[in-house]
Amino acid sequence: MRRLARPLDTLMDRAIWPGYTRLGLAVRRRLPTWPGELPRMEGRTVLVTGPTSGIGEAAAQRLALLGARVVLLARNPDKGAATQARIQRAVAAEGRTADVAIVRCDISSLASVREAVATIEEQDEHVDVLIHNAGAMPPERTVTDEGYELAFATNVLGPFLLTALLEDRLKADAPSRVITVSSGGMYAQRLDADDLQHARRSYSPAAVYARNKRAQVVLNEGWAERLAGTGVVVHTMHPGWADTPGVQESLPGFQRLTRRILRSPDEGADTIVWLAAAAEPMRTSGRFWADRRPRPTHYVRWTREDPEDRAKLWATCAGLAGVDAPVPA
Repeated sequence: MRRLARPLDTLMDRAIWPGYTRLGLAVRRRLPTWPGELPRMEGRTVLVTGPTSGIGEAAAQRLALLGARVVLLARNPDKGAATQARIQRAVAAEGRTADVAIVRCDISSLASVREAVATIEEQDEHVDVLIHNAGAMPPERTVTDEGYELAFATNVLGPFLLTALLEDRLKADAPSRVITVSSGGMYAQRLDADDLQHARRSYSPAAVYARNKRAQVVLNEGWAERLAGTGVVVHTMHPGWADTPGVQESLPGFQRLTRRILRSPDEGADTIVWLAAAAEPMRTSGRFWADRRPRPTHYVRWTREDPEDRAKLWATCAGLAGVDAPVPA
C-alpha cells in the first residue's frame, strides 16, 4: 500500500474533484504516508488574520488547543471578542486554558496594518508563526479609502506589508514561520504584473481572486529567497474546497452544487495547523502545500510567469507599501 500511496495522492490532486473534496482528505488520512500527530505548542505565539469565521477560526481554535498563544488580527473587534470566547470555551471543554488575544487589524488598510504591528510589538515578546488567512472577493471593483483596489489590498498588498513589518521580529525569534492561505483556483490564472489592481480589464470576481492567489504564491517564493538562512520559513497552501461563509457569500451557486462534498472549515484548516506546528515544514521553504504534501505551483505552461513579472510584482508591492525591501536576487 505504501508503494501506491504517492501515485494515488497525486492522481487525486491532478483530477481536482476528488482531491479537493472531503473525500480526498479522508482517503489521504488513511494512507501510510500521512504525517503523524502534531506536537504541543506551549510557549509559541501565532498571529492569525481573518480569524473570526470559517477556516481562520478553525485554525485559531486548533492552535489554541495545541497550547499556542493565539493573537486574532480581526477587522471587527466585536467579532474578534465573540471568536475569542468560542475558542476559550472549546479549550476549556478539554480541561485547558486558552491564551487568546485580539488586535484590531483591517488587512486591506495599510494604516491599520501598521497600527496592529505597533500593538503587537508592545504586547508580545515574540512571534513564532504568522498566518495570512484573510481574503476578499468583492462582487465588483471597489477602491479603499487609501486608493487601492479592495481585493488586491486585502489579498496581496496588506499581507505583504504585514510580513515586511514583522520581518525583523520573525528573524529575531527564529525558528519561525510565515504561512499564507492561497487557493487551488490560482492554477487557472497567470500573474498579470502590469495590471495588479485590475484597472484596465473587465472585473470578474472569481478571476481576480485567482490572480491574487497566484500573486501570493509568487511573493511567498520571493520571501523564501529573501529569508533563506535566517531560520524563517515561508509556505503557501490551499485548503481544498471548504464550506465557509466566504464561499457561501461569494460563490453561492458553487456552494449549492457541491455542499455535500465540501470540506468543513476544520478540515480546510488542517494543513494550516500542520504547517504551523509540525517539524517537517521547517526543513524547506517556499513550498506550496495541500493536505500536508508539497504540490506543484503550475499544471499548464501558459500560467508560468517570467522573472521580469515576478520582480515587477515584488517591486510594485514594496513601493505601494512604502517599505525598503529590494527585489530578492
